[in-house]
Amino acid sequence: MKLLSLICLFIAGFTIIAPAQVKTLPSITLLARNYKYLRSLDNKEVAQPVQMLEQQAAVYDVKESEFFQDDFDTYYVSFYLPMGYILAIYDSTGKLLSTAEKFKNVAVPSAVRTAVIERYPNWAISKNIYRVNFEDAKGAKQVYKLVLENGKKRIRVKVNEKGEIFG
Repeated sequence: MKLLSLICLFIAGFTIIAPAQVKTLPSITLLARNYKYLRSLDNKEVAQPVQMLEQQAAVYDVKESEFFQDDFDTYYVSFYLPMGYILAIYDSTGKLLSTAEKFKNVAVPSAVRTAVIERYPNWAISKNIYRVNFEDAKGAKQVYKLVLENGKKRIRVKVNEKGEIFG
């Protein structure tokens, strides 16, 4: 019985001391400087390399770049991949003002594929270009320019990210 009470006392002693050893971590501040850009794209189905390049453009800090000078109002920065590019325009505070993006032969979202299959049942997508134009005041405009083939026939179609065919 004495042994059991000693073990309980020993365990109780460690449980009282244990909370005193917890360390607090320093606080972290997250900056959402260009959240409008990423939020307006909302492209979960776009190819992974395209998403990564868009995220890189969103988190890019002009003030930390080697060519930053207080004299300039805008900065033009290009981001490249083998399949395409982003030309981004930032102001002197680092805010993303606009982008012009072009990517070739990326995987198209399911809404675009479904719209093409419904409207053009015997046609296949042979080539595509994904274009994005973002302006801070207007948001992003996403367009897929598709080349469809059916045997030797070819047509060109424009589709937005929601699958609406136009032009």
